[in-house]
Order: sequence, then C-alpha cells, then structure tokens
Amino acid sequence: MIVPRYRIAASAIAGAGQGLFLEQDVAAGQIVTAPDAIDRTYTYAELTGSPEMQAQLYASARWFEDRYTVSPDWPDECYVNHSFAPTGLWHLGFIFAARDLPAGTEITVDYRHLLPPGEEEAFVDTETGRRIVGLPWIESLTTSTLALAALLDGTRIAYPSP
Repeated sequence: MIVPRYRIAASAIAGAGQGLFLEQDVAAGQIVTAPDAIDRTYTYAELTGSPEMQAQLYASARWFEDRYTVSPDWPDECYVNHSFAPTGLWHLGFIFAARDLPAGTEITVDYRHLLPPGEEEAFVDTETGRRIVGLPWIESLTTSTLALAALLDGTRIAYPSP
C-alpha cells in the first residue's frame, strides 16, 4: 500500500520506463509504502525450483532472510525504481522517506536490499554504471536498521557503498 498521494509517470531515470512520484510533501522518516495483502512468502529454492515459479522471478522481492513475495499483477509499488542514492529507505518491506521529500519527487530504493544475495540485476545503475548485486541478508538488515535508526534520530543516513 502506498501511503501518501502519488502518481505514476515517466521516470527521470534513463531506461527505467515509469516511476512513482509523490503528489504531496513527505517528511523524513515517514512511511511511503507499507506491506499490504501479503498472503504468502516463498524461499528462493521454491522460486527457482519450478519453471512456473522461475518465470515469475522478475516479480519477486526479498522481504526477510530467504523469504520472497511474488507480485505478477504489478501493483503500483513496482514503479519504485533503483538508485544507489535513493529517496526511500527499504526496511523489511516498508519504504521510509530517506529525507524530506517535496511533492514531485520520484521514489527510489536501493534494489540490493530486494535481490537474493549475489544475484545481479539485468541492468546497471544509470548514474554510476555500477552493477546492482543483492546484499547478503544480514548486511541488508544491518545497514537498513542502522540507516532507519539514524533517520528517525534525525541524523544523516549512511547507505552501504555500491
């Protein structure tokens, strides 16, 4: 579920297609998206263990440890694009505003938190040209937890370097 008012429009990120844009100001630390209607999670082995599930890997996102959801119906959250300098902080399925975000801001997250450990995205980061490779679960949890704590404490967020 996307909490603030938003719209889907052409992304400012080269090659990204559509993006999710705020239609209202959102304060740093405020929830932008929250888990909604998740009826099931899958292990990575389940996702890769059958041709039917493997065909839906493109629609999967890691939530915790080795547990993923699959959303082939493409809810609007799928329009959140990748950035190594994201406007949103992904933490356990929630996206928090990484700083004060004015209306019109495109919401982005670091996809390394959503990918299986070591799995490489099919595209590179357009700003840096660097590969996007899934972080190990403990690194993802540690960095997002520390970043969220710093954000809620009013200090600057430190993201893992690409």
